[in-house]
Amino acid sequence: MRIAMLSSISWRTPPRAYGPWELVTSLLTEALVARGVDVTLFATLDSVTSGKLDGVAPRGYSEDTSLNAKVWEALHIAHLFERAGDFDLIHNQADFMPLIFSRMTDTPIVTTIHGFSSPSILPVFQRYNDRSAYVAISGADRHPSLTYAATIHHGIPIDEFPFNPTGSDDLLFFGRFHPDKGAGEAVRAAHRVGRKLVMAGIVQDADYFAAEVAPFIDGEHVEYRGVLGGAERTRALGEARALLHLIHFEEPFGLSVIEAMACGTPVIAYRRGSMPELIEHGVNGFLVDSFEEAVAAIDRIGELDRSACRRLVAERFTVDHMAARYEALYRNLLEN
Repeated sequence: MRIAMLSSISWRTPPRAYGPWELVTSLLTEALVARGVDVTLFATLDSVTSGKLDGVAPRGYSEDTSLNAKVWEALHIAHLFERAGDFDLIHNQADFMPLIFSRMTDTPIVTTIHGFSSPSILPVFQRYNDRSAYVAISGADRHPSLTYAATIHHGIPIDEFPFNPTGSDDLLFFGRFHPDKGAGEAVRAAHRVGRKLVMAGIVQDADYFAAEVAPFIDGEHVEYRGVLGGAERTRALGEARALLHLIHFEEPFGLSVIEAMACGTPVIAYRRGSMPELIEHGVNGFLVDSFEEAVAAIDRIGELDRSACRRLVAERFTVDHMAARYEALYRNLLEN
């Protein structure tokens, strides 16, 4: 079985720090190769894989602003489809643009929909609904106008996330600094309960960061550590008393949620999007419906068993589980 894995080229695959789509694509690619599947990863040329690497973009356009994103995305996608006949199946992890080539090849296509950045992109998915097998990353992110071949949750390499049985007294915000992610509410919640808040992530909305976060960063009550990767990332996730995930949108998945739980850190999240699929209320975190409920939940974190947080990730959200489900989907499509 020869698979062409099409990654996003916003960042390197795997990313050095931020880059959730590229991270998931890398994790799946490496797990499939380990399972004996012949995978060619189409990604930036500085990407790292144990499979075969192909591509045209020298670097990610979010890492090198001299690269025109539209130009290199077009060249990247076209390069794969010019080789489509070399593969048994194409797995598109790069959003809607590759779908416009889908009627130009007989090679079956799987498209993982990593969420809908805007309703305006739906017409492309609807037009090619009959040409690609769509995979949702959560039940909450299924759109009623589309037909799906499967819902497959993301998985992580749990052994790379050391279990911390005690954590600390500090709370954690880990994610994009954008109104959708609720960083400002995390700051206010930590202040209400008198606990230090550690914050990490990429600043996507500079005005929001300047108004809601920056004025409170003092290193004592609120500490901002920037974009974390590697050991710094897992250390921050494991040392927290709880992850505050007070989102303001229907989040398709939430990698930082399962990463924190893998380290033993419970999560307090608004009951939106995929959160009820990831969090078992009162076991590995608390699902809340208001800011006041979130504040109250912080004082209840001591009721939770950190080992239960890790156990639920091990049972449901490992990269091996994700890879097994995708491999089964590929074989089913090719056989039928």
